[in-house]
Amino acid sequence: MEKNDEIVIQPAVRTLQVQEYYFSRKLQQIDEMRRNGADVINLGIGSPDLPPSHEVTETLHQQALNPKNHGYQSYIGIPELRAAFARWYQQYFRVTLDPSGEILPLIGSKEGIMHITMAFVNEGEEVLIPNPGYPAYESVARLVGARVRYYDLTESQGWLPDLGRLEAEGLEKVKLMWVNYPHMPTGTPASAALFGNLVAFARKHRILLCNDNPYSFILNTDTRSILETEGSRDVALELNSLSKSQNMAGWRIGMLAGRADYIKTVLRVKSNMDSGMFRPLQAAAVKALEAGPEWYASVNDVYMKRRQYAEKIMDMLGCVFDSRQTGLFLWGRIPESFTNVEELTEKVLQDAHVFITPGFIFGSNGDRYLRISLCSDEDLLRNAMERIKKL
Repeated sequence: MEKNDEIVIQPAVRTLQVQEYYFSRKLQQIDEMRRNGADVINLGIGSPDLPPSHEVTETLHQQALNPKNHGYQSYIGIPELRAAFARWYQQYFRVTLDPSGEILPLIGSKEGIMHITMAFVNEGEEVLIPNPGYPAYESVARLVGARVRYYDLTESQGWLPDLGRLEAEGLEKVKLMWVNYPHMPTGTPASAALFGNLVAFARKHRILLCNDNPYSFILNTDTRSILETEGSRDVALELNSLSKSQNMAGWRIGMLAGRADYIKTVLRVKSNMDSGMFRPLQAAAVKALEAGPEWYASVNDVYMKRRQYAEKIMDMLGCVFDSRQTGLFLWGRIPESFTNVEELTEKVLQDAHVFITPGFIFGSNGDRYLRISLCSDEDLLRNAMERIKKL
């Protein structure tokens, strides 16, 4: 072998099943534009720019000063945090959970998507994934060797699944179904009827139903959990998070709720992938979960003012949207004059230096939609609006 011969170690085949996350690539493009002098406004990613409460950050500070709090922690979280999650679910979701076995704190709910899939889905089994929906559901399913099977959500159907159509297509190989209500990216709220239909469907076909539920509190006062539905405990798990509700996205604090034996199954995977959450973070999360209704109202006051700017931007772009949407984003259908959504979003990025998320990244049913994040202050939104007005 020549001294300068290059050796290349080939990646695992599973890495060929997924692509780099769209936002990872797009942020690199935006950074390059900024290095070249462009002042780009990012209305894309849903990372809350507001801080958690002062009491939460002060708790983190004080707990971090304790030299005993810097060691490894339990894989199941401290008892105080599990109890706080249980009280939170009882107060806002009317769901009683046993903190000793029916709650598992997570390092963000995105971690839970991987853990649940690895814990329950065998290679070759099918996973039902919403189209449009959160891209991580698909990526994780492909990484574990599952067969991805999309189910359509469309504007004409109110962005709700057509369960009859799924039954007609056959469900023998389906092991897991992802749902996400309140829905991202469309903002469709949850309802008792929807959850009742989903639970009945899952029970009939012996499918594990997972509701990813981080948006319950954002521009929404009708907080719901799928675990409130009668008969859900046999077939349903629910992910939740403090990322959006408590402005703690970078803190990476989430949770999984459900039957104790299901939680134990997930723990077998999780305990081999991390070494517990920093104890001061857990103590701060306890404080965050003690927030009363006035906290959520104050956060929503800010988002409602921002939402008005987002709606004006939609109007300027000629987009059509449902004003009843909830959540951290505004979802709108683009004008027929554009060939596709990327034609519009790239024009806005290049000519107005405003980044808006194209809906195709959430699936083919998002091809003619775009999404505006409410995670920018009013001045930035106003600035973006003025730039777009000049196009």
